[in-house]
Amino acid sequence: MADDMNFEVMETGGAPVKAWVKGVPVEDSARMQLANVARLPFIHSHVAAMPDVHFGRGATVGSVIATKGAIIPAAVGVDIGCGMMALRTSVTADQLPDDLSMIRSDIERSVPHGGVGVKGGWMKGVPNAIASRFVDSGLADRLKVIEDKHRKIRGANHVIHLGSLGTGNHFIELCLDEENRLWVMLHSGSRGVGNRIGTYFIERAREELIKRGYGVPDKDLAWFEEGEELFTDYVEAVSWAQDFARENREAMMERVLASLRYRLPKKIGKFRIEKEAVNCHHNYVARERHFGADVWVTRKGAVRAGAGELGIIPGSMGAKSYIVRGRGNEQSFCSCSHGAGRKMSRTKAKETFTLADHRAATEGVECRKDRGVIDETPGAYKDIDAVMAAQTDLVEVVHTLKQVVCVKG
Repeated sequence: MADDMNFEVMETGGAPVKAWVKGVPVEDSARMQLANVARLPFIHSHVAAMPDVHFGRGATVGSVIATKGAIIPAAVGVDIGCGMMALRTSVTADQLPDDLSMIRSDIERSVPHGGVGVKGGWMKGVPNAIASRFVDSGLADRLKVIEDKHRKIRGANHVIHLGSLGTGNHFIELCLDEENRLWVMLHSGSRGVGNRIGTYFIERAREELIKRGYGVPDKDLAWFEEGEELFTDYVEAVSWAQDFARENREAMMERVLASLRYRLPKKIGKFRIEKEAVNCHHNYVARERHFGADVWVTRKGAVRAGAGELGIIPGSMGAKSYIVRGRGNEQSFCSCSHGAGRKMSRTKAKETFTLADHRAATEGVECRKDRGVIDETPGAYKDIDAVMAAQTDLVEVVHTLKQVVCVKG
């Protein structure tokens, strides 16, 4: 353990790994992945592992990878731009109805979730509201440029997925803070089109790796090198997907707020938005300066936590979540965890937990309590309190939130 820091140093034979995992379990397969990444020839300084780190595709979820002259598409992943948005309203706990089921139903009706998309597009050449948003934001024109160069990206769901939640661990929640103020918080990314872009460029990177004749322990660690045409095209495409993800969260937030104004009593329906915490990514790549060099920083399941920057660290369906302020810790490349992090696979969770377990773990939360969400039950995730304790030198807690409504994809 470093003398005055909260991280563990792992020697790898390449760059070291600095891991904020004190008091948090980390499976051996994740440690192996961290070491594999750290041995790549273009790693800058070290690899940082957040306390929610766990096994992923190629690179661990919960890692921060700074690189010189190269980007690993699989380290960014296929849920490009996935992230969080949260804001506080003027509504207080005592203004909410005792039965929150209708509010949950309203949100589920207003925001498409699961594999469903928005009924968007053009009718006889005239764009509807969601298609107009896609065009007016500039997303449509920018995507066409990318598709013209890479035709296999064509045909992905984009317009109809703008303003939709998706599946898996994506969610919309209503939470109460320490002052019993109501927050709206949501988690989603670039949906079908981001997945298509990510999958396509991961395959192209593998092809380029074969051409170079360079051996790696995992084919998902294939990369593009700066100066190559594919590198430039990937940066353009991933930047587009990140912007789409941000626009997606904003569109969903508008729909959630509209449903709340409809359902709450009229005098409350005029509630104010008092504080917007953040709309940020936790699966993305960005150009930043660290340790005296301009590098590409890939955060795969990690949030930027520069000095004074606000971020969101959600717990699982029945656990607390946190609005945090970054401390700007350079050793973590100014980053923190993006959540609690899984401690078991979805398959293992389904084998381990019963419906009774799930219902007990989500007591007091208006949410799904069926077998379809057992893989998202709180017990499948690490202890959020332990995760937060492991990163006190990365962030300070600004607000502690507790879910009262949770909508899952």
